Amino acid sequence: MHYRVWALILLVIGLPLVALGCAIMRAQPPVVHRPLPDLRIEREFRAAWVATVANIDWPSAPGLPVAQQQQEALDILNLAQYIGLNAIILQVRPQCDALYASRFEPWSYFLTGVQGQAPSPAYDPLTFWTEAAHARGLELHAWFNPYRAHHPSGGPVSRHSVVRTRPELVRPLADGHYWLDPALAGTQAHCQNVILDVVRRYNIDGVHIDDYFYPYPEYNARQGFPDDAAWQAYERSGGRLSRSDWRRQHVNTFVERLHHAIKAEKPHVKFGISPFGIWRPGHPESIRGMDQYEVLYADALKWLQEGWLDYMAPQLYWPIRQIQQSYPVLLGWWTRQNSHGRHVWPGINASRIRDEGGVNEAINQIMIARGFNPENPGHALFSMQALSNNNSGIVDSLRQGPYARDALVPLTPWLRAPALASPRVGASATTAHVEVRWQHPHPAQVFRWVVAWRGPAGWDYVTRPPADRSLLLPRTLSRATVAGSGPIPNPSGLPGSQPPAQPAARPADRIRQVAVLPVDRLGNVGPPAIVDIDALAHLGSGAP
Repeated sequence: MHYRVWALILLVIGLPLVALGCAIMRAQPPVVHRPLPDLRIEREFRAAWVATVANIDWPSAPGLPVAQQQQEALDILNLAQYIGLNAIILQVRPQCDALYASRFEPWSYFLTGVQGQAPSPAYDPLTFWTEAAHARGLELHAWFNPYRAHHPSGGPVSRHSVVRTRPELVRPLADGHYWLDPALAGTQAHCQNVILDVVRRYNIDGVHIDDYFYPYPEYNARQGFPDDAAWQAYERSGGRLSRSDWRRQHVNTFVERLHHAIKAEKPHVKFGISPFGIWRPGHPESIRGMDQYEVLYADALKWLQEGWLDYMAPQLYWPIRQIQQSYPVLLGWWTRQNSHGRHVWPGINASRIRDEGGVNEAINQIMIARGFNPENPGHALFSMQALSNNNSGIVDSLRQGPYARDALVPLTPWLRAPALASPRVGASATTAHVEVRWQHPHPAQVFRWVVAWRGPAGWDYVTRPPADRSLLLPRTLSRATVAGSGPIPNPSGLPGSQPPAQPAARPADRIRQVAVLPVDRLGNVGPPAIVDIDALAHLGSGAP
């Protein structure tokens, strides 16, 4: 009798527990790990320059309160995310000064209004920008002007300026600029130290230098660059190069050494250059314009063909139909010179967008760039200021047109990264919704997520920032109904922006599978974890 009582008790207690266990087992989504050949994730480098010189883009004026500086930065980053960009090129050294804490150069006049004066309350703008960009899934490329020592709009030449602290390196120009002499070993060492200091101390994704090598002729009233002393010393030493070749050699040496130095410090940091858009007149034959090879002493073609960079963004700031400087003619030429297989992503002049015609020109140039480079497309827009005013409709035209789908940056296969592990994924489902949740064993490796779903029409996806760990999907959906997917809501104050038109959901568009894929900072996609929603025996939940 004693044993019968205990058996009855165990039966009464145990049956519900077994049933509960079975229900829990049925609620766990079956997760598989296999390639998804039918999932097509778009790739395109979509960047915009943020210029700080003369306060073009940020901050809007020198000496603003720190809170306002930070809010303006967040507004720019929110807009970039909203539009569908995936990279920001932030000017951190406009005139041998720094928009970050530097032991080599003073705080920028364009930041605080007084060169050498730190922001108060103290903060590091480059850290702020980098962390805020990464939180939104945006790359942050630090943009350096290599040789400009002082800009005429940069306030008084202070005792902290390189003009005062290293006068032996600096040459005054007629229009108020001061310029570092590229021929001097001290100039090259100083500039490289400045850039490598940032590479070492900041979590940036790229180093970017612009088109200012030797100065444009008008800066010195077309009198030539004042480097007589260095040239004469070279001649006395027995040098045999022409003066033009001698100048180019110094620029070439700087570019090559900087490239190798960046890779020695952090191989994953991309090195990009945005030279003047014409290498030499007559290349190709129809092209006329300034000869950067003989005027700026910049042999950008050599840098590309030697592979001394990861991407080149030639500033092709001319219209499609401007015959002597035609955008597609020049882009086609640059693309054909890319014998080393680096990225060629044109710079597009967004600052001239004023009306529908300007919008159409910019959209057409983006599409032309895709046509010339369908495997690894990309472009950079100058600058964010042009995108902040949506009166032309450029924001909506980008979001509803070429940026309608999220894009990862193109792969850079010559840069190596550790292999990504598959995430741990769980899901819960009701008749109305599917909630996907995920974790990763090495979250620091993840720069972005791809969350994909499969319905009768195939796979679709959105990308999510690195901190996201869940996404709510309607069980029957279109892209329009994905909660939290796509661009962020309209940033406050952006005029005229309307949400893009989306097709209505159809009852047949029921989610059958969901997948989560990790993406690293170089755009490499790790193996997916796939949940078969149809295979859930019950509507229930599964934890990652």
